[in-house]
Amino acid sequence: MNPTSHLLQRALRLDPPLTRDLVVQRDLRVPMPDGAVLLADRWAPRAGGDGLPVAILRSPYGRGGLWGAGMARPLAERGFQVLMQSVRGTFGAGGVFEPFRRERDDGLATLAWVVEQAWFGGSIVLAGASYLGYAQWAVADRLPPEVKAMVPLLTESALTLEFLRKDGLSLETPFQWGVMTALQERRGALLRSLFTQGRRRRRALLTLPLGQADVVAAGRRLDYVQDLLTHDRDAGRWAGIDHRDGVADVTVPVSSLAGWYDIFLPGQPEDFKILQAAGRPARLTVGPWTHLAADGTPLREMLEFGLAHARGEQPPERAPVRLYVMGEEAWRDFDHWPPRGYPARRFHLRPGGALSTDVPGDSSPDRYRYDPADPTPAVGGVRMVRDSGRVDNAGLEARPDVLTYTTEVLDEDVEVIGEVAAEIWFRSSLAWADVFVRLCDVDPRGRSHNVCDGLVSLTGADELTRAEVRLWATAHRFERGHRIRVQVSSGAFPRYARNTGTGDPHGTASTLRAADQEAFHDPAHPSAIILPVRETGLSGQPS
Repeated sequence: MNPTSHLLQRALRLDPPLTRDLVVQRDLRVPMPDGAVLLADRWAPRAGGDGLPVAILRSPYGRGGLWGAGMARPLAERGFQVLMQSVRGTFGAGGVFEPFRRERDDGLATLAWVVEQAWFGGSIVLAGASYLGYAQWAVADRLPPEVKAMVPLLTESALTLEFLRKDGLSLETPFQWGVMTALQERRGALLRSLFTQGRRRRRALLTLPLGQADVVAAGRRLDYVQDLLTHDRDAGRWAGIDHRDGVADVTVPVSSLAGWYDIFLPGQPEDFKILQAAGRPARLTVGPWTHLAADGTPLREMLEFGLAHARGEQPPERAPVRLYVMGEEAWRDFDHWPPRGYPARRFHLRPGGALSTDVPGDSSPDRYRYDPADPTPAVGGVRMVRDSGRVDNAGLEARPDVLTYTTEVLDEDVEVIGEVAAEIWFRSSLAWADVFVRLCDVDPRGRSHNVCDGLVSLTGADELTRAEVRLWATAHRFERGHRIRVQVSSGAFPRYARNTGTGDPHGTASTLRAADQEAFHDPAHPSAIILPVRETGLSGQPS
């Protein structure tokens, strides 16, 4: 009896395995063309493992413990043999870990090595989430014929670049990831991460200048952290890590899984759209997940989709797009992303905190003061922390630096599925300011839960300007009896870096300046959130 196997089966709601009796070959040596040797573990059934389809997972997070048991074991018990490899410079693998930069060459070399092994049976599936999914995209346009499918989960082909937008630096996630990967091989790293390192990282994010934050959190300079503070996404420093140009050239079937509150959501539907436009066999599933809180759906997809293609079979037929519609709390199938039949509709900010499809009349702007010394906090939403995703926004909306605009009680369901944007006519007392917009669902008891949000950083904000904010996409039904709410503020720290109000670079800014902000809503400046709405009837089919 294997308690871990039984626990995973129950927790992830998996079908019973074909076997629980596995053998693990540790520390297989995989040579790279430059002489570095990477290490891998092979998981397979003790009886009949040779020749089974191979699932390859290339990870920077190690091969043992929870990583091996949680990812490799369920697949190896249900029809795969699994090769879990440590990427260059991690957990005994040779070379230096340079995040994202070596996965193409090393991944292709690993594929060439696998097909030469005596236990290889002719078919490979690339699998895994987050960095492991990016490692798939890094090689996706040059796959050998032995690769039969890809299942990238909670990831995208241009991983990390969305964080580094010139018009909005997502600070918390890449900083914490950089610190975590730098310290993960120290003795007791997991316990420290659970009980002490989190507080230390939070203190580090308040450091001025931010260029010293890595020393506070990790005790030393970290190249990746310095790069994200110094170079935006268009800088030459990031050349070679964006693989989106190769997505259209992928020829194997791809099943992508994303989450409405996942840090990589903007890119994953974009990858699917490219594949679908190019006529490639692809499907997209988006659930109500955060990056750290998915259910057993991803593993079931690896088995249902990946194993079928590895065996030369077709997986069960379904529509190309499957979305979890929040509010309705149900899965629905569609033919495209974004779905057709959801035209854009403007909901205008109005005086008195109202929100309506009617254009506002003459009115004075609403005002608030943003102080980066007491920054508007990130509450729930798209974060890699315990309290992410959908949360009660009462505390946030009670702050004086957060404006809210709310519809009347809805007399019919309002279904929003697709890409969301906002146009906020805005002015600051300073030239540098941020505009953060959040869409919320207010239930009949008055509880406000966040649906999606986004931020844009402005220059020249001391002149009246139209701030164009791209929010995360969503699928949400605002039910009859509920209300739609929009928040407007100037930050969500530490998810996004504080706007210091000085215009100084993130890494060197050391002065904080408070700003008086204005949000306009009049006929000449009709601030609005733009929602893809289907108000009556249903689109898509229940899954």
